[in-house]
Amino acid sequence: MYRLLIVDDEEIITDSLYETFASHMPERLDVCKAYSAREALTWMERSRIDIVLTDIRMPGMSGLELTEQIQAYWSHCRVIFLTGYSDFNYAYKAFQMPNVRYLLKTEGYDKIMAVVEEVMQEIRQSHRMHELLQQSHEVTCQLAELQQEEYLRNLLQNCTAYAAGSSEIQDEWARRDINLHSSAPVYVVLGRLDYKDKPLHAERAQIQASARKIGSSLLDEHTYHVSVADHYGDVVWLIQSKQPEAEPAHSLVRYLEGTLELVQEACMASLGISVAFAISGKSCNWSDITRQYERLRQLHWMKIGDGISMVLTDYEDALPNPEHRELTRVSSRIEVMSGYLETGRIQQFYEVFEELVNELLQQDVTMERAMETYYNLALHLYSTINRWGLHQDIPDQRRLLRLSEYASMKDAVQVLYQATDKLVRFKNLDEQERANAAIHSLCTYIKEHLEEDLSLVRLAELHHFNPSYLSRFFKQEMGINLSEFIDELKVRRAKELLRNSDLMVREVALQVGYEAAHSFTRFFKKVTGMTPQEFRESLLVR
Repeated sequence: MYRLLIVDDEEIITDSLYETFASHMPERLDVCKAYSAREALTWMERSRIDIVLTDIRMPGMSGLELTEQIQAYWSHCRVIFLTGYSDFNYAYKAFQMPNVRYLLKTEGYDKIMAVVEEVMQEIRQSHRMHELLQQSHEVTCQLAELQQEEYLRNLLQNCTAYAAGSSEIQDEWARRDINLHSSAPVYVVLGRLDYKDKPLHAERAQIQASARKIGSSLLDEHTYHVSVADHYGDVVWLIQSKQPEAEPAHSLVRYLEGTLELVQEACMASLGISVAFAISGKSCNWSDITRQYERLRQLHWMKIGDGISMVLTDYEDALPNPEHRELTRVSSRIEVMSGYLETGRIQQFYEVFEELVNELLQQDVTMERAMETYYNLALHLYSTINRWGLHQDIPDQRRLLRLSEYASMKDAVQVLYQATDKLVRFKNLDEQERANAAIHSLCTYIKEHLEEDLSLVRLAELHHFNPSYLSRFFKQEMGINLSEFIDELKVRRAKELLRNSDLMVREVALQVGYEAAHSFTRFFKKVTGMTPQEFRESLLVR
């Protein structure tokens, strides 16, 4: 799904275009609107925008100035200028800009929609071109990638030997075609691929390599980067900006978030898989690479959305700093165990779990070691219970964190087993039940907040979904487009309010999310065939 932003200081034009496009292709186009260039830039900071349909002449900031900022911030965005002035100078300047079209408002809605369709086709062709380029790149760079693999995995596992920033390290990276600077900070991105029904290792390896190529091709323009498949089958990117001094850190993070959404869409379109990303919200020194990488792994497992395309950003200031090497080893095994549970590999999950609890029951285990292992296990189970919403099924989950209450370690281990078995049973429940719960929560929110912003981007932010995935997911579960569902609720609510003769039409409009009464009137008539006033009068006739 592509995202279209309509920008015009004339409210009636903006609203009309918004309603036209929102109803024209709801399954392929998520439509947003702004009444000024400044508001449009706020949208650009908030979410990825693929196409901007904007007036050239606007007060404060013109469409040309807006386009310059858009292309500096998000070069993949296409712009269509729409104006009532057939001014050659403006048109000439527009034609000099890349990825820009020029239309007169007098050409009509059919022409405007046709041009938007053409631009969407150009974007699709561009994505296919990226795929061809990445295949060619895979052939020419295969040897260099093989040389990098083990080196980068070792760096992720133990970064202290690679963090000096010396000329020897830089020379070593150059020989291995690692185009990064050892003296500059780095961003870490962890991508988790949902292989679905791809059990064969060779098939998964091919998908993994293709996903890495897609990501690299889209990141090339503004960043230096290198990727590697870690020991868990996930993909890690190490990224540095090509302009670290000129570009604010938050701008690069926003760029990365938007680019990763494109990677998700390209992977779904060309490979048929979803990818969830976790990204460091701040750059870190090379000496912190291992801890940042481990933190992103934890962030994946601490968030909801199994199998859902998401981009999670870690904005925490401090990285965890384990005091004991032995504790880190226990934590690493628990992380592996957690990954097995999240991905439904129950046998492997129990193997690691039983290995850890058996260590708790060994005769020669020290009290310190036993407490470290137990509390790491208990905290993971407690967190998972809370995250999965199993408070009623396991009402005494707080006992997991009270080791001193048990008469022996055997009693404590028995409680760990009970909690673990309930988590496994929940994991094996029909996935449809969880989908129903997510849809029920979303529908309830919409019904209770009809007067607020119910754009796809806003709903995705509130319910922790990727916007494009939320649209597909809702249609799949409900059999109706999300926008159509919202419109039905608004019409139903508007009819209820119009039956109350004490409310004016503009008051009804506000309560169903329309700030302008004329926009509400057009919407109501389009759906019901009558204006709000005609509907009210028809009630009196009865």
